[in-house]
Amino acid sequence: MRWLTAGTVLLFAGVCFATDAPSVTAPPLCSNSAGAPHCQEPVKNLKAARQAFHRGLKLEKSRDEKSQDLDQAFREFEEASRLVPENVEYVTAREMTRQHLVGIHLQRGNSDLLASRPVEALAEFRAALDLDPENEFAQQRINDALGPAPVRAASPPRMIASADVITPKPIDVVHNIHYRGDTRGLLTAVAASYGLTVVFDDSVATRRVRFDIENADFATAMQAVSGVTKSFCVAIDDKLLMAAADTADNHRLFDRMGMRSFYISGGSTQDMTELINALRTLFEFKFVSLNTAASTITIRGPQAALEAATQFLGQLNGPRPEVMFDVKVFQVSHTYMRNIGLHVPDNFNLFNIPVAALAALSGQNISSLINQLISSGGINQAGNQTISALLAQLQSQQNSIFSQPLATFGGGLTFMGLSLDQLSAALSMNESSVQQLDHVHLRASQEKEATFKLGSRYPILNASFAPIYNNAAISKVVGNSSYTAPFPSVNYEDIGLTLKAKPLVHNNSDVALELDLEFRTLGASGSNGIPIISNREYKGGILLKEGEQAVVAGMITQSDQRSLNGLPLFSTIPALGVLTSQQSKQEENDELLILITPYVIRSAERTEAPEIWLGR
Repeated sequence: MRWLTAGTVLLFAGVCFATDAPSVTAPPLCSNSAGAPHCQEPVKNLKAARQAFHRGLKLEKSRDEKSQDLDQAFREFEEASRLVPENVEYVTAREMTRQHLVGIHLQRGNSDLLASRPVEALAEFRAALDLDPENEFAQQRINDALGPAPVRAASPPRMIASADVITPKPIDVVHNIHYRGDTRGLLTAVAASYGLTVVFDDSVATRRVRFDIENADFATAMQAVSGVTKSFCVAIDDKLLMAAADTADNHRLFDRMGMRSFYISGGSTQDMTELINALRTLFEFKFVSLNTAASTITIRGPQAALEAATQFLGQLNGPRPEVMFDVKVFQVSHTYMRNIGLHVPDNFNLFNIPVAALAALSGQNISSLINQLISSGGINQAGNQTISALLAQLQSQQNSIFSQPLATFGGGLTFMGLSLDQLSAALSMNESSVQQLDHVHLRASQEKEATFKLGSRYPILNASFAPIYNNAAISKVVGNSSYTAPFPSVNYEDIGLTLKAKPLVHNNSDVALELDLEFRTLGASGSNGIPIISNREYKGGILLKEGEQAVVAGMITQSDQRSLNGLPLFSTIPALGVLTSQQSKQEENDELLILITPYVIRSAERTEAPEIWLGR
């Protein structure tokens, strides 16, 4: 069905156009199928075309997705359609194979571009465009593979010299043309309709054609005639054209090329070399020269390519496109804590009362003992705060035996004490909910990274300072609490969310974003006094239309902690557990959602190239 559809299109596309010349009926389209008109070409051509067609079918059926076999099959179909151009099967097979090859090259190019192989991708897209010059997708993918312009000069390149090709000057009229006759007569009649004269090269073949076109200007009519006669025309002067067969050799011989020179202001030799490489790759210029002393680049090539290159160079120093990001960060946090139960005494201390009392009342002065240890170097005097805390702890431990209820028994040396734990009840609940919205706008230029940070900076101690020796003076200032330690070395770490976005604006205002998200939080534990930082990262890219809102990241954290503290065995009994234990429950739910919306506030400036008659 696809071959039949393509064949129908080609049948209508092959219907030609005409003038008032003598009416001669062209041979009808033919086919090898039974019941269809037979082709009227010479027997030699029919036989060679049939063999080429069968070779192409065999290669296509046995290709196993190998593009080499498919390329060969396309060449065989092209040869068959050249020998017998009226055969619908040959033309249909050629066009279907052409489109299949285009699809393979585009698929390979997309894969290479995703794998960061732009050179290979550019070759595949260029091959697809050579097969189908009107394929807009292939043209767009070539621009994507080339990326941004490699050079941004101090000012746009300025054209200082130009030698354009000769262009014809036809009469600006619109004609209806209906013609029956040979190819040379058709070219002569169409040119005469617009006030021009045609001379022919010997390579122009003479064959019968039928041509019909209505309301056509000179450029449209000549383009249609070139396709019908398989020829092209070049201007010799304003009113004279020369026609030649449309072959690669004739194009090399007769195509007229123009020349333009551009002055590059402030460009280094390396920049201009990269610019020349870009021109050769993008426009396929073969004659490009560089004058380093004069900072000029000279280009020779077809007129259409020169106009496109001029437009390209004029945009090199244009302002970069800019994008405004509308970023919304939603944070929802919910915390629930509950502690219910009865604390039954479960801790008992047995001690000898006379011995404990003597140790608390007649012991050596602890402050004097600590100062003696500092003087002798047993304790580092720099930690005066730690020493003070140790002193308070020791004094509290000595007096703690008499600050709690006691049960005594015995007498004399066997007078013993038993400390009793306290009976307490717990009935508490704490619930909190926090909803936070951070709404920011970020402005970024093309290929420039915009960074947004949300959170805090947490100090982490790297090093502290202390005297390396001890003496009486240092011991004195430590003893009277007048010693001041130097400020320690601290490193600040970003805790929270860090969002980095790099935009790339396409021709249709779509925005491609390279995203780098990082979540950093303090861990529950530490190592050697340094807290552990939990880190989660995301790197990727998305493509958004202008004004399209998208969720670029979302994170949900849930924590559920339950604890039971009480008497063994009794705490697990359902009814008795409430009276003999404490049950606590803690739940934490955190949600984070990031939405981003791009708006193109400045696009790349583009100028339209003038229309040029190519003569083919």
